[in-house]
Amino acid sequence: MTVIDLVSYEDALATYDPVMGLEVHVELGTKTKMFCGCSTELGAPANSQTCPTCLGLPGALPVVNAVGVESAVRIGLALNCEIAEWCRFARKNYFYPDMPKNFQTSQYDEPIAYNGHLDVQLADGEVFRVEIERAHMEEDTGKSTHIGGATGRIHGASHSLLDYNRAGIPLIEIVTKPIEGAGERAPEVARAYVAELRELIKALGVSDARMEMGQMRCDVNLSLRPKGREKFGTRSETKNVNSLRSVERAARFEIQRHAAVLSSGGTILQETRHFHEEDGSTTSGRIKEEAEDYRYFPEPDLVPVAPPREWVEEIRGSLPELPRLRRNRLREEWDVSEHDMQSILNAGAIDPIVATIDAGAPADQARKWWMGELARNANETGRALDELPITPAQVARVAELVAAGDLNDKLARQVIDGVLAGEGDPDTVVDKRGLKVVSDDGALGAAVDEAIAGNAGVVEKIKGGKVAAVGALVGAVMKATRGQADAARARELILEKLGVEG
Repeated sequence: MTVIDLVSYEDALATYDPVMGLEVHVELGTKTKMFCGCSTELGAPANSQTCPTCLGLPGALPVVNAVGVESAVRIGLALNCEIAEWCRFARKNYFYPDMPKNFQTSQYDEPIAYNGHLDVQLADGEVFRVEIERAHMEEDTGKSTHIGGATGRIHGASHSLLDYNRAGIPLIEIVTKPIEGAGERAPEVARAYVAELRELIKALGVSDARMEMGQMRCDVNLSLRPKGREKFGTRSETKNVNSLRSVERAARFEIQRHAAVLSSGGTILQETRHFHEEDGSTTSGRIKEEAEDYRYFPEPDLVPVAPPREWVEEIRGSLPELPRLRRNRLREEWDVSEHDMQSILNAGAIDPIVATIDAGAPADQARKWWMGELARNANETGRALDELPITPAQVARVAELVAAGDLNDKLARQVIDGVLAGEGDPDTVVDKRGLKVVSDDGALGAAVDEAIAGNAGVVEKIKGGKVAAVGALVGAVMKATRGQADAARARELILEKLGVEG
């Protein structure tokens, strides 16, 4: 099925109701793996962070990572879930080369957290509740690199390389109940849910949740049913979608694809599908297994997990302010609109702005620089705001220099460019580049005299009562001083020299 076979989105929604299920895998930020002591640090040479346990060698016995369990409880509580008093691990059996044991240690019918919900806010302020089926603990697989093909996938490759450093890294899988009633906004709901979940995970401190690095990824399950019907249609599962935009695009594409197949009398296959970033399409992967195909059975080498109630309540009491509540509080404190707050959220600017305010900058100035000059630089360089080589304290110092009159906005942008280029802190850049505002009358006088002498026509207009024309002379002064003049003082001096009241 290609893009030209799709029906329009509007026609698809006129006939069918979409039903979604979202499965999000979160890679926990523990120092060691879920069932052994191997390091989880990124960037190590291939297969250098392995041991008999995570390689599944005979006789090796797993031990549960206590921090992984605590992280699972924290996530469950933040998602308004019930925390199991007793749960256990299971073996999910399947063969694939990146699964060295030929089974994945996961949880099946006894997850650690279940029956929760997460309220998400859409762009227009509407709040949509997503019901959570479960959140359970498991381990990640290794990484396969397919060599010789054009697409990077196994089809067409000449050989594959396997790196088991990632095998055994702790994961929490969060599974929603069927999401119904979203209608045409289903793709938007999917994106908003994953965005809110990402913010929640980051706030809890259990993972950096960097989707582009695979620390958080989403499987988008989607089916259509004719309007007025209760029975769900056959679902497809688009695997490992790794950006918010792609989650939305994958849901939208599958709605159109399903509608095209059904409207032409075809049958939807229950299968996994691959998402393609370049055009937003999906292609078939493999026929999707049912739960019984995995031959789940209780993990015999691990004892059940029974979180003590007092421990669970202690964790509940330590939870941070949750993201939606925090955003609402900050929006009121900053006096910004819902739309502006959504833009700040989408840019990943909330934490940098808060840190800049904490460093002494006024809220409006912190927002101005992070959402202006710094957001532009991040977009141009393809980096997240928190990856830029500038600290909130440095941004606060720039704002302080502007407020003191030592810099104007143009010079401040040059200072920020210098900091980003590695030239030092703001004060060092100011000194090296000679960027301070020229405000003393002696230094400005010559530029003012030159502007008056070179613009006789403008001078006549000003003397004739058109005081607004002084802006042209101020502009000439700014040009002569390479933008470093104090514009307000330059205006005052010009009017004084012309004997005109401003």
